[in-house]
Amino acid sequence: MFINRESELAQLERQYRSGKAELFVLYGRRRVGKTELLQTFCADKPHIFFIATLSSDAEQLAIFSQAIWGYTHADIPEGFTFPSWESAFRALADLPGRPIVVMDEFTYLISGNNAVPSILQKVWDAHLRNTSVFLILCGSYIGMMEREVLGYQAPLYGRRTASQLLAPLKLVAAARFFPGYTPTQQIEAWAVLGGMPYYLCAFSDQVDVFANIREQVLNERGLLYNEPQLLVMEELREPRNYFSILHGIAQGNTRLNEIAQAAGVGESSTTARYLDVLQQMRFVERTVPATEKRPQKSKKGIYRIVDPFLRFWFRYVHSHRAALDLGLADAILEREVRPTLDQFVGYAFEEAAREHVARLAVSDALPFLPERIGSWWDREGEVDVLALSDVEGAMLLGECKWAARPVGTNILDDLKRKASLVDPKGQWPRVTYALWAKSGFTPALQEQAAAEGVLLITAEELVAG
Repeated sequence: MFINRESELAQLERQYRSGKAELFVLYGRRRVGKTELLQTFCADKPHIFFIATLSSDAEQLAIFSQAIWGYTHADIPEGFTFPSWESAFRALADLPGRPIVVMDEFTYLISGNNAVPSILQKVWDAHLRNTSVFLILCGSYIGMMEREVLGYQAPLYGRRTASQLLAPLKLVAAARFFPGYTPTQQIEAWAVLGGMPYYLCAFSDQVDVFANIREQVLNERGLLYNEPQLLVMEELREPRNYFSILHGIAQGNTRLNEIAQAAGVGESSTTARYLDVLQQMRFVERTVPATEKRPQKSKKGIYRIVDPFLRFWFRYVHSHRAALDLGLADAILEREVRPTLDQFVGYAFEEAAREHVARLAVSDALPFLPERIGSWWDREGEVDVLALSDVEGAMLLGECKWAARPVGTNILDDLKRKASLVDPKGQWPRVTYALWAKSGFTPALQEQAAAEGVLLITAEELVAG
């Protein structure tokens, strides 16, 4: 199935309608749906779809050459190949009409022949930029794409006409994979799988979330049992050290010194270098309280695993790999996953609430336009959702409760108390309060919220967008 990606398709369509030469760069993590997006875009248009592999440079050139020849010829001579990459790229200028040329997994070409970007740059400047070719370079190695294609020192720097970092699907789109689930179950599934379409397709809404976890994640024959392990081993050198760091973060270690100690890979400076790589790959991010105006210089930064499924896998699978390999999936499900899943989902619920604030801002449903959206913490407390506008002197404070009971007025009272902790100097005097709850709100809270303009958001509303 193909779900969402309306804005990405619209951008591609705009570039296509320009009629002039376009060099579009699409990149993003594996399993995020790049190839499916491009295939959907190309489906009703003349195109060449070349997917690079790990084969030799000569074999890659032959396959690409035959794809170019086949665009205008019914038969392809056996063994046909252009004599060089430069010749193959120059041949694109002679293609009739408005040809789309997709070079998927472009980083594989670079790995086999690091001169390919320079060759393409030379041909683009001399021949292609004045044609009607629509060239799309697509890759999964984010760091390499940013360094070798988009970076200032890259040969192709300044040639791209547009680019897109394809992000995982948000909750609202991910929920559409499970029309048979309740909103609560849709949030649970997203909290476990995140927004990778490949992962979402692994679960079925014909059984509950726990049954899916048992069969697809904890089962050694499950589709997702080895997925993160293969992902890390394929994309990183020294995978053992990265595994240790990711496992340390998944177990609740969020500060640099804590992660270094838990991972045991060396001093904090060594761990910091590994974390830099993980951040480039969008596996890990460093966050600071939303009140920090200079995030890079803040000493309050903590690290977290960005992808929900990586968080789940490193917490529940990697930690119990020996038992799972012995066939004890049922025991791990009942003793480890089931008792703590609500707590695990609660963390993702907070992320969904922060995304919801951004959607509210886009639809002009907030009393101010936030400049920063995040959370807040210090030694005295924490706030799940915090949105700030320095220009308007306004802030939104939000609390999230993934619990079986409806939220009452005591939660709102506690949130109001935290306002002075967040803003002791009165920088944001205009305050809005918001509460997100799995199980709704008590009548007393609903009455108070209506009188005071407090935002109350249920699981149903969060999934609906």
